[in-house]
Amino acid sequence: MNLTDQQKIRVGTCAWSFEDWRGAFYPPDLPEFRWLEFYARWFPAVEMDSTFHAAPTQENVRRWVECTPPNFRFACKLARQITHVCRLRDCSAELSSFLHALEPLGPKLRVILIQLPPSFGPRDGRPILRKFLGQLPRDFRFAIEFRHAGWHRPQIIRLLEKFGICWVWADTTGLDERNLAPYEFLPRTADFLYVRLLGDYATKYDAAGRHLHHYGKLLWKRENALESWSLRIERHLEEVRSVWAFVGNHFEGFAPETCQRLAQRLGFALPLPSQTEGALSPAGDSQLDLQL
Repeated sequence: MNLTDQQKIRVGTCAWSFEDWRGAFYPPDLPEFRWLEFYARWFPAVEMDSTFHAAPTQENVRRWVECTPPNFRFACKLARQITHVCRLRDCSAELSSFLHALEPLGPKLRVILIQLPPSFGPRDGRPILRKFLGQLPRDFRFAIEFRHAGWHRPQIIRLLEKFGICWVWADTTGLDERNLAPYEFLPRTADFLYVRLLGDYATKYDAAGRHLHHYGKLLWKRENALESWSLRIERHLEEVRSVWAFVGNHFEGFAPETCQRLAQRLGFALPLPSQTEGALSPAGDSQLDLQL
């Protein structure tokens, strides 16, 4: 892979605020309000999960901008009020308010992720989806994650192509299938790719709702899956402007190291801090100066 192709790819994690990463990624004595600043020294992008729960305050958004370098980029998950409560219906005011809250991110905001609930299917949802996509502003990039298999139809591909919306490639393969290369319905509908390596959510909680694992190290390796995803990304590199790949802890147990392992398969280095790395040590040079 040449340098130009590498510069199209941004690999990061789904969120950054995990207590389990203290001592494994973040220095043990680094206060939590400095975690994003530290994270942004090692990764070029992050997928914001907190925006799913509520639109951020402009004060928080300005702080995100100020504590990250100029070449850092955000992907923000659309508020659940729109996707799960309103279910895309009659939500123009909520959408406008959400987008207004993110305006201070400016050019650092690159993609807004629309994650639909599994119960939202095409039988009743197709006209609602069509109307919703039609009202999205053209000055933002959007990616949509379908979690109901009924959407896997050619006419839905054409709908997303019409509006330039990216079909999210998401891997939620169970642990019992972790040694298999994933096979999914993976159309390309926009001029960029958006990949989410999420893993098996059934590994998160036990029957009583308690966390099953600490996510501070690799717990299970998905070698074949990572190889498969890297090959798929490489296959489409010439056809797209950019690739956004975000990893959750549930995929292999420790998202930062999975990001590093994916980057290695894509042909570039993504160094991680050691446990002895000082909180204020300069690491900005570890990132490529990307402007995608």
